[in-house]
Amino acid sequence: MTGKVVRTLLLVLAVSAAVVGLWAQFAPLSFYRSFPLHGHAWVGADGPYNEHLIRDVGGLNLALALLSVTAAVRLSRSLVRVAAGAWLAYGVPHVIYHALHIKLHGAFDLAGELGLLIGGVVMAVVVLAMSGGVVSSGPEAPATPG
Repeated sequence: MTGKVVRTLLLVLAVSAAVVGLWAQFAPLSFYRSFPLHGHAWVGADGPYNEHLIRDVGGLNLALALLSVTAAVRLSRSLVRVAAGAWLAYGVPHVIYHALHIKLHGAFDLAGELGLLIGGVVMAVVVLAMSGGVVSSGPEAPATPG
């Protein structure tokens, strides 16, 4: 059961990262003006358009999606932990930033933004907490001196 929960959470995280990543990477101006939905410009509310930074966010999210899918498929304990740690390294500062900049949005958008960001952090914490019970689908590779 643990493996199914971990796999499901990793895939939910992967899908969310893939949506953000593909949109930001391949349609950065649209992402800036319309993320997460038309009429709710969460990115555009926080400063001028910067194509370079938005494409970087896209690439970062695509990398997180790839890592999360790989961890979900392999269910290697170490890979699952790395994926959860990567999500926490990205998500915790992201939540803190938005929690400190609450005047950027109205109540509805703020609740949605913080709810989604906190949800991602909670999923990563659950994955990390449950990773000890993951049975690897293949042998863990032993560390070899390089």
